[in-house]
Amino acid sequence: MSKMLLLLVLLSLLNPAVEALDNGLALKPTMGWLHWERFMCNTDCDTDPDNCISERLYMQMADMMVKDGWREAGYEYVCIDDCWPSHERDAQGRLQADPKRFPGGIKKLADYVHSKGLKLGIYADVGEKTCAGYPGSLGYYETDAQTFADWDVDLLKFDGCNLKWTLLGDGYIKMSKALNKTGRSILYSCEWPLYEWPFQTPNYTAIRETCNHWRNFNDVFDSWISIKSILDWTASHQDSIVPSAGPGGWNDPDMLVIGNFGLSHDQQESQMALWAIMAAPLLMSNDLRDICPRSKELLQNRRIIEISQDPLGKQGYRSAKGNNFEVWERPLSKNRLAVAVLNLQEIGGPRGFAISGVAGWKVCDPQCNVTLILPQYKEMGVQTKESKLILKVNPSGTALLTVTPISKDFGRIHWKDTD
Repeated sequence: MSKMLLLLVLLSLLNPAVEALDNGLALKPTMGWLHWERFMCNTDCDTDPDNCISERLYMQMADMMVKDGWREAGYEYVCIDDCWPSHERDAQGRLQADPKRFPGGIKKLADYVHSKGLKLGIYADVGEKTCAGYPGSLGYYETDAQTFADWDVDLLKFDGCNLKWTLLGDGYIKMSKALNKTGRSILYSCEWPLYEWPFQTPNYTAIRETCNHWRNFNDVFDSWISIKSILDWTASHQDSIVPSAGPGGWNDPDMLVIGNFGLSHDQQESQMALWAIMAAPLLMSNDLRDICPRSKELLQNRRIIEISQDPLGKQGYRSAKGNNFEVWERPLSKNRLAVAVLNLQEIGGPRGFAISGVAGWKVCDPQCNVTLILPQYKEMGVQTKESKLILKVNPSGTALLTVTPISKDFGRIHWKDTD
């Protein structure tokens, strides 16, 4: 293990995360649905009424989240992204929804979403314009924060387009304070580091004090190349970003694209497994009205969600890479460990991986209990540090498992129960 990785592991296991934004929100990674990757900026409701950015889309997604078990699985936010507003503010300088596509307004939509036992998210931008050219919040931070509070919005995704990068920190901090000032609990999703990384290493202490989660890298696309690029970036910057994550504030590698068009099922399993290992927000961008049963089952897999939402709140990290395998490990509560083994080879068939080579396997001294979660659930039973357990991993697929240490005491087996 390299000195840098050893330091990262020690920081992750021993040190509390830096001080979080004190709004009582995002104590576990956020779960919900966000429109952008699947529906983008489709405003043509005349020819494509089922897929355009309109109140109807969000109401239907809220309906499906209740009807098909998403809410019960833990997904609670229905989030609007860019392209919802009118191109002009109202006479009082407030943002307003496009009147044709949102005839009832955002407050009515929020009431509808709340009636389903869900929460509503909305989108704005720190600069003069949003990324798609709609009115930004520059010069209107307090006005917009109060508008969102008056509408009973529960989450704000605050983008970083159309502002000089040196002003990003000031803008994000001002909006954070403005949201707090309203007195309403509004989860604050930032993109501050995404727009600062091209120029300098962001100050993650300040970011965590300001935001509930934050994007670091490029937008996700519906492709395996995109997923791999996000994983590569995260691993290569993990010494900077992993220590900042914890209850109240999380690194956001962007949306889950499971259930769309570009990923094989093995690749969908890889995204789900590794987003759970990274303690990432689980924000789906797909069409819940038309999703294949296998993708639905994966997204609602309670054992993966339990890893994602583990109360210890430690982000995982890549601990090893070689022979076209990557190993990612995440410390869990009660001294447990989650391990994801990713097969990067995209040719041939399943390949074997000796799990005893994983750094965290030392928790199996003297014994441990192993549960395989992906590609299919299986109790692997009691293992030892010397066990010759071989995992079979499909090309571009991932084996996900949990390891629970046990100890022998006077002939009886006891689960180790320390955090």
